[in-house]
Amino acid sequence: MRANAVMFSTPMPKIYQTLPPPREELDEVLAYIFIGSSKPTDEDHRRVPMLVRRNKVKRALEWLKLNHVSYADLDISEENLQQYPEDVPPVVIDYRHPPEQKDSENLAVNKSDDDEGTADGPCPYTVHTLTADQLQSSSMKLKTVIAHAVQHLIDGKPALGIGRSSEPESMYNNPQLYPQAFPWLFPYGLGGIGNVNGFKKVSDSVRKKALLMYYDK
Repeated sequence: MRANAVMFSTPMPKIYQTLPPPREELDEVLAYIFIGSSKPTDEDHRRVPMLVRRNKVKRALEWLKLNHVSYADLDISEENLQQYPEDVPPVVIDYRHPPEQKDSENLAVNKSDDDEGTADGPCPYTVHTLTADQLQSSSMKLKTVIAHAVQHLIDGKPALGIGRSSEPESMYNNPQLYPQAFPWLFPYGLGGIGNVNGFKKVSDSVRKKALLMYYDK
């Protein structure tokens, strides 16, 4: 398999020099809708992946600052960390009561108009969301997706635009190219193609072969 890709650098230090971002900035770009017969409880919040554990975030940022060369000058804000509660999501929670599931005029004689549910045992928890797969489904055309995006801007809703450099990144004599483009493969920010800081010199072909074997990353 062969492919070509052009990479441009983005000014991430100008966007976020301090992490984590303030909570009010998350409120501008993130929210989740809870649909159910009653407002969500603390137990409900613990069952969805929307909680932020401050200590975990702090330890992760401290590890990156200590071990990752690109995070050496990162500023960790204790004030911002304390803004994140651990028992409720840090973003806007929009509660919506679900519509009636049954039309009482069309019920069978032996049926009631109560919602069907689980009387005992585990109760399934359904999260309603919109994913990229749904936006890119065969039933939704590209023009429809563009129309949704344009309407989002017309309504004056928040949007984040990130610029890029005018010149593409060079693939030659640039060992930090791949560590910056694929940080999950290079947790220390080192080990890219052309890196000379190893214990011994490794050819580019051997290094590429080793990187391609990172199937479990």
